[in-house]
Amino acid sequence: MEFYFNFKEILTASMVLFAVIDIVGSIPIIISLKNKVGHIESEKASIAAGVIMVAFLFIGEEILNLIGIDVNSFAVAGALVIFFLAIEMILGITLYKDDEPESASIVPIAFPLIAGAGTITTLLSLRAEYHVENIIIAIVVNIIFVYLVLKSSKHIEKVLGKNGLSVIRKVFGVILLAIAVKLFAANINVLFNA
Repeated sequence: MEFYFNFKEILTASMVLFAVIDIVGSIPIIISLKNKVGHIESEKASIAAGVIMVAFLFIGEEILNLIGIDVNSFAVAGALVIFFLAIEMILGITLYKDDEPESASIVPIAFPLIAGAGTITTLLSLRAEYHVENIIIAIVVNIIFVYLVLKSSKHIEKVLGKNGLSVIRKVFGVILLAIAVKLFAANINVLFNA
């Protein structure tokens, strides 16, 4: 088995996942959960999210094949989901959000906050364009970052403030929008040429 490591792919996939997971934008939710239940299990939540993401990266395509959908079609659908996520981030509107979780265990934080529908869709969309090993490294990089944010969420909110968080969200929203357009264009051509 040959491995193909590409720094550009790792960097792009990391940035895409960082923007979709939007852990910095989720800090207010994390803090309100911390206040409700007193303690967030950062290690458990991070590991569980990583396992969900890697598992879906490998079995996601088989699940699609089972229901008769090819990766390119899913990537086009994924590009649309990413597009709407980006619009939410840029305009500061909520098109769709799950209810705020009730407790700070693996379920609300690892899934759906970190490894939610947007993240899973993005992983399969990335798989249509990048090598798996580069995506796995991107997942690991993001899980480490998620863990650090979960551990120091109160401190980060104090340092950045509401305006800082808002600026970061908008910047990554624009990056996400550009990636959604690129992903859509690349995969729609494959579908029409098939």
